Amino acid sequence: MKILYAIQGTGNGHLSRARDVIPALQKKDVKLDILVSGIQADIEIPHPVKYRLKGLSFIFGKQGNVNLWRTYLKANATRLQQEIRSIPTKDYDLVLNDFEPVTAWACKMQNKPCIGFSHQAAVLSALAPKPKKSDRMGKFILKNYAPTTTAYGLHFKPYDNRIFSPIIRQDIRMAKIGTEEHYTVYLPSYSDGRILKVLSELSHIKWEVFSKHNANEFVGKNISIRPITNEAFVDSMARAKGVLCGAGFETPAEALYLKKKLMVIPMKGQYEQQCNAAALKEMGVPVIKSLKSKHLGKIREWLENDRIIEVDYQDQTERIIEQILEEASLTLK
Repeated sequence: MKILYAIQGTGNGHLSRARDVIPALQKKDVKLDILVSGIQADIEIPHPVKYRLKGLSFIFGKQGNVNLWRTYLKANATRLQQEIRSIPTKDYDLVLNDFEPVTAWACKMQNKPCIGFSHQAAVLSALAPKPKKSDRMGKFILKNYAPTTTAYGLHFKPYDNRIFSPIIRQDIRMAKIGTEEHYTVYLPSYSDGRILKVLSELSHIKWEVFSKHNANEFVGKNISIRPITNEAFVDSMARAKGVLCGAGFETPAEALYLKKKLMVIPMKGQYEQQCNAAALKEMGVPVIKSLKSKHLGKIREWLENDRIIEVDYQDQTERIIEQILEEASLTLK
């Protein structure tokens, strides 16, 4: 079987997950090609990438949001259409897609089946938690950004029969876990200045901040800001007393797996993160709307509370891949 595995390169979560999915695929009797599109990731995957495209990336802002103007400017429609036409999806027996728009739309245009395997597929399930405030446009974008013919999802809980608990990469599973005094912070949609301004008011706490906006390390009285690398981030989180991050998927799931105190701040105007926040809140994870001084009281409450949310995220990547390939092979016959 010849497989094209297409990965979204906006943010780090998809590529982090791919570090475990690719070896699981390689253990099967398949010929595997990898495609990555997007320009917002900070990490690489240690595998050869056959197709590397600009795709359609959401550009993070610095006020806790997606920068829609920069996203629009980067979304070159002519270039995107050329990329969609350039992918020979018909040369593959199976296209496996992790919320990657170029191959998803190439398959749609060429009437080729496309199997979705992503967190976003789980978020769209009618059984997955949703925010109280409706967001029709956000749901429409999530549903049509990378359309697939069949979908398997990953979520904080297995809400449906094709939704699995998170894939926790081996870097995290093998990490040396400790409990030191610092808190790890990853809020890529906020500027370093905003993070410094708010967290410096909690001067008795040591913060290790990982930044998308600064290539140089800064060390202050109680706050350090470092460019994000996979090794440094994993090490910091494994040793941390707690994790303060956005309401993405991989980082909160990894923090829960590591049995760390967790607080999340969903990105404004990002429907998926609002859904994630709703799911995490149901589980007992504290959620605040934004990183502002008016929320310092809630952050202090979280710092003073040592409650850990118990989860059981077993290593099931190979089993999931086997199920996907077995069910796909039945449709190929």
